[in-house]
Amino acid sequence: MQTGVPLNETCNLQVWKLEISDKSKGFVELLQQLTVCDAISDEDFQKRFQELSSLGDDHVICVIEDTSRGKIVTTGSVFIEKKFIRNCRKVSHIEDVVVGCDSRGMQLGKKVLSFLTDHARFVGCYKVILDCSNENKAFYEKCGYKRKEIQMVKYFI
Repeated sequence: MQTGVPLNETCNLQVWKLEISDKSKGFVELLQQLTVCDAISDEDFQKRFQELSSLGDDHVICVIEDTSRGKIVTTGSVFIEKKFIRNCRKVSHIEDVVVGCDSRGMQLGKKVLSFLTDHARFVGCYKVILDCSNENKAFYEKCGYKRKEIQMVKYFI
């Protein structure tokens, strides 16, 4: 059973760490609103879920469910990188933040970002890194993030 944190007075929006049952609540379809994400079989989803779950606090996927609809409406993830620099401290990377098209304008992106950022602070990270498109820059700045350097990428597919 999921133990979520209510986000509103009517308690129909709750935030928690991803659970295996969230696949049937539209989790994969939500990711498809963000980027390329093909259909995932139940078996492949379960394997990946178990793999990520075995990492404990080093990889957390947060979801917000609209419990009145039984639908995942927002998600984001954070993973922890253990460094040698800065006295063997840790850095966190936030990825895959998406709010479903039918749930935008409700501050849910800020809530997921806050959940993930708080997790990074809790596990002792000295900073949080995230990449975003130019069109989302203003949103992240409102959440206290600032532009630093440039992202580079090389795809293998």
